[in-house]
Amino acid sequence: MYWTLELASYLSDAPWPANKDELIDYAIRTGAPLEVVENLQAIEEEDSEIYETIQEIWPDYPSDEDYLWNEDEY
Repeated sequence: MYWTLELASYLSDAPWPANKDELIDYAIRTGAPLEVVENLQAIEEEDSEIYETIQEIWPDYPSDEDYLWNEDEY
């Protein structure tokens, strides 16, 4: 399983919180690449675990805090 920013971005608008099956269904319905579906299928899930954000699936996904600009300046 590997994630890239491009692959993970297909899940950024997913209906969070969601379980693994809901995320797979969302990826298929929105036309995400096959790699996204394969990555989701490779997740080892325990008893219908619910994921609150994409960071729980891919911890390296950049958050708003990762950008260094100051919005007050614009």
